[in-house]
Amino acid sequence: MLSLVVGTGRCGSTLVQELLSRHPAVGFVSGLDDKLARLNPKGRFNGALYRRSAPRPAGMTSLRHSRRLLERGRLRVAPSEAYHLLDRQVLAGFSRPCRDLVAEDLTPFVARRLRAFFDERIARQGCQQLVQHVTGWPRTGLLHAAYPELRVVNVVRDGRAVANSWLQMGWWDGWRGPDNWIYGPLPSDLREEWAESARSFQVLAALGWKMLMDAFAQARLRHPADQWLDVRYEDLVEQPREQVGRMLDFLGLSWSPAFEKGFSRYDFTVGRAEAYREELSPAQLVAIERVLEKPLAEWGYPV
Repeated sequence: MLSLVVGTGRCGSTLVQELLSRHPAVGFVSGLDDKLARLNPKGRFNGALYRRSAPRPAGMTSLRHSRRLLERGRLRVAPSEAYHLLDRQVLAGFSRPCRDLVAEDLTPFVARRLRAFFDERIARQGCQQLVQHVTGWPRTGLLHAAYPELRVVNVVRDGRAVANSWLQMGWWDGWRGPDNWIYGPLPSDLREEWAESARSFQVLAALGWKMLMDAFAQARLRHPADQWLDVRYEDLVEQPREQVGRMLDFLGLSWSPAFEKGFSRYDFTVGRAEAYREELSPAQLVAIERVLEKPLAEWGYPV
């Protein structure tokens, strides 16, 4: 069965993906598979190799944007979004669509390629669940149209923290403006809010989170309720055993001794949960909260 871990990016979804991939019944597409996209590897030994490795160091970003040539934990088989592979083997625009990909975007041609891509890996890895990581636009509508039993774990994080983190990432292309960034044009109401902020980049990052979270809310409405689970990153780091247990139950997986061995290797800290309060100026934070007041409240974050 195919399941997804989704989120906006910089929301904690990588941690969730890697935690779930510690389970012996879970398969995944690895970063090594993605780098060998022309060979189209199926990742037969991904799980066995990954579950022997140490957890990913906190704060690690992609090699392209890393500030260090040598980095502990860099050379390993680990879960990946596998965008190179998906672009090459399934749909050329999967990694960088200008809007969400929904059921209506699935052609019979793409459906066959999508099923072949994941079904071959499920068979080769012999897994009960193949868990794929997707960030940015949800894309759950497209994938659910091909896999009606698709289960989705949606990782949500405080939009102020996400916006602050985006601004520090080398891949964030909002500096080029919303007419040139990965997410496509801003809706007219959000564009007006950006203009009112004197085109603040901090506000633009916040509006990007707001736009994506609206897409996730719409995707959730179109998805079977019992096949969608929201998990807040802040709850995960405060109550890791409880929240991971929820996710395993949702995916039909048991908390086995083998999983406990992998889970026990992780340290969960809440130290940077509100780092944005120190890394943004008071005026910048006020401007962000002004445009995010409603969605923050809807997802349970007080302003």
